[in-house]
Amino acid sequence: MSHSVGQVAGFAGITVRTLHHYDEIGLLVPSARTTAGHRRYTDADLDRLQQILFYRELGFPLEEIAVLLDDPAADPVSHLRRQHHLLTARIDQLKEMAAAVERAMEARRMGINLTPEEKFEVFGDFDPDEHAEEAERRWGDSAQYREAQRRAATCSKEDWKALRREMDEIHGAVADRLAAGDPPDAPAVTALAERHRLFISRFSYECDHQMHCRLGEMYVQDERFTATYEAIRPGLARYMRDAIAANAARAADAG
Repeated sequence: MSHSVGQVAGFAGITVRTLHHYDEIGLLVPSARTTAGHRRYTDADLDRLQQILFYRELGFPLEEIAVLLDDPAADPVSHLRRQHHLLTARIDQLKEMAAAVERAMEARRMGINLTPEEKFEVFGDFDPDEHAEEAERRWGDSAQYREAQRRAATCSKEDWKALRREMDEIHGAVADRLAAGDPPDAPAVTALAERHRLFISRFSYECDHQMHCRLGEMYVQDERFTATYEAIRPGLARYMRDAIAANAARAADAG
């Protein structure tokens, strides 16, 4: 079975012009042509195109893709193995970026008061000021936002670094409980949820259980927070939300 250039462009989500270019540079030469000279692509051509698009998405230049695909020592399995390795590395990098963004968002909600050099030292390449406008729009009228801003104004670079370390430690401990299979209402897990609440109260604003539950819901409703927690461990956003709710219920029963 063979396919026209228009059909292949539709399958792959690319333009006919792109396929013409690949043909012209010898990267993807169709295996057949009609008597009228029109390109016809076989299933083997489509397999090669898939490999090309994989490598292109990973940032490889077309010249290097041609060398990789034309290597006589390589086979389809080796290409897939290489791509899997590259994609895994990309995923790990994106997870680190997502975690840094989440830290920047939380820190900005608290009101960063650092020089550009200090912000880089604490938060890396991500500028927490990028989220300042949204934070003020969403929470600017609340007492919690004003209190967070007031407290943040007194924080030094070392204070922020300590905050980041403790936040990472709490998140890591909750992720470990999830990995161990503990239910979110297990005593060890609700104790960590309480530690999380007290951490917010100590560093940012007075966070009662009701406010804490609202934060927990935000972790699963705001895709940026969800992505950050999922980057730490899959399922962690919902697990955090449920642990926070269980801790609030435990406190209500005790009261």
